[in-house]
Amino acid sequence: MKNTALSHIHESLGAKMVPFAGYNMPVQYEGVNSEHETVRTSVGVFDVSHMGEFFLKGENALALIQKVTSNDASKLVDGKAQYSCLPNNEGGIVDDLIVYKIADNDYMLVVNASNIDKDWNWISSHNDLGVNMTNASDDYSLLAIQGPKAAAAMQSLTNIDLANMAYYSFQIGEFAGIQNVVVSATGYTGSGGFEIYFKNEDAETIWNKVFEAGAAFGIKPIGLAARDTLRLEMGFCLYGNDINDTTSPIEAGLGWITKFDKEFTNSANLKAQKETGVSKKLVGFELIERGIPRHDYEIVDADGNNIGIVTSGTMAPSLGKGIGMGYVKSEFAGIDSEIFIQIRNNKVAAKVVKMPFYKKA
Repeated sequence: MKNTALSHIHESLGAKMVPFAGYNMPVQYEGVNSEHETVRTSVGVFDVSHMGEFFLKGENALALIQKVTSNDASKLVDGKAQYSCLPNNEGGIVDDLIVYKIADNDYMLVVNASNIDKDWNWISSHNDLGVNMTNASDDYSLLAIQGPKAAAAMQSLTNIDLANMAYYSFQIGEFAGIQNVVVSATGYTGSGGFEIYFKNEDAETIWNKVFEAGAAFGIKPIGLAARDTLRLEMGFCLYGNDINDTTSPIEAGLGWITKFDKEFTNSANLKAQKETGVSKKLVGFELIERGIPRHDYEIVDADGNNIGIVTSGTMAPSLGKGIGMGYVKSEFAGIDSEIFIQIRNNKVAAKVVKMPFYKKA
């Protein structure tokens, strides 16, 4: 079990620690609902240092990224980031990731913790272009400072204009007295904020200064359980649940990051899927009756026939109702379609809804 550079601090704060993607990670501190509410209304900090960072450099760096990712990275300018995925040869997804353009011929890819080795091997296997690749995952820490007060709470730590950073843009500069910190206006919560990347040796200094600066704003540490409820309320996919090696980006509703004005891994087959349609689709649903949907619960029609499977589900803290995502036969994927979630022996009524579930006031 690996520790992050901050695991000892989480333990000292009384966090409940669990194994996650090979790391010893804080799942909660005070409790999921209160931590969720902190991020929705104020500012909270997640240690997500288990994520992977790859650096790709050289004159063919963009060509390699274009070959292995579904989105069009040629549209990126310096200081912009892009959500994308790595399609496999069988129609599924190796991983989803964020591509950062630092400069021409200089990119950072951020991948999921559980897929670091798999992604590295996959991209490396396509690198017949002489691109210089560095897996810096073990050298970097990552904090997600999320919530509507994040910019105000963190502004004293940097001369980067946090309040006016566009979504999915980033700058590299001084933060908390440390040089060369990547400050990125990204996140997985839907409540605004930043993700900051820095070397492990600076982790404790930055953590302490972040909490000093945020004290007047009610800043709190947040665990992975609230991260999951927050992302689910936004309808954000979680690799291993909602997308995996067997789900295509078209089935997963990720057509918007699948650009067919270039060739990439399995693009011809995915283009055919987009044109002819797919037999199953990932949808969001909310329960009409009381209940909590969970991963792998069966989805059925009014007659009890299986029509799909729940991939993610929870009692949404911001909404006070059961919500979830799951794959259903395409004829049941329309908004307001009536479906049922098989919860133990009960067939609980639900309806397909447009995501995100949570909409800012």
